Amino acid sequence: QVRLVESGGGDVQAGGSLRLSCAASGSIFSINNMAWYRQVPGKQRDLVATITRTTITNYADSVKGRFTISRDNAKNTVSLQMNSLKPEDTAIYYCNADVSTRRGFPYRAYWGQGTRVTVSS
Repeated sequence: QVRLVESGGGDVQAGGSLRLSCAASGSIFSINNMAWYRQVPGKQRDLVATITRTTITNYADSVKGRFTISRDNAKNTVSLQMNSLKPEDTAIYYCNADVSTRRGFPYRAYWGQGTRVTVSS
């Protein structure tokens, strides 16, 4: 069993910053890619940023230059530093990780429960 738990969401004014964190725990042998997604109620879940095990990163165009994804492989954590926040960043943010639970087992995607970010103008 693998569990992802996000923290750090909240309310912030436009131009402000927030840092989201996600900790993976449970039966973990290896974690490959980790990512953050976000979803506005009633709309699809969109990719925000990804990071490989070797810390190669990729960002949605809408957050490039404002958000930074990072990870700690020893602690099985991934973070998202969000600066210069805009009202359109308001969403529920979800942590995602590709996890193998045993040597030789395939990786599968796990999701956190989500953390809400509200940016007011």
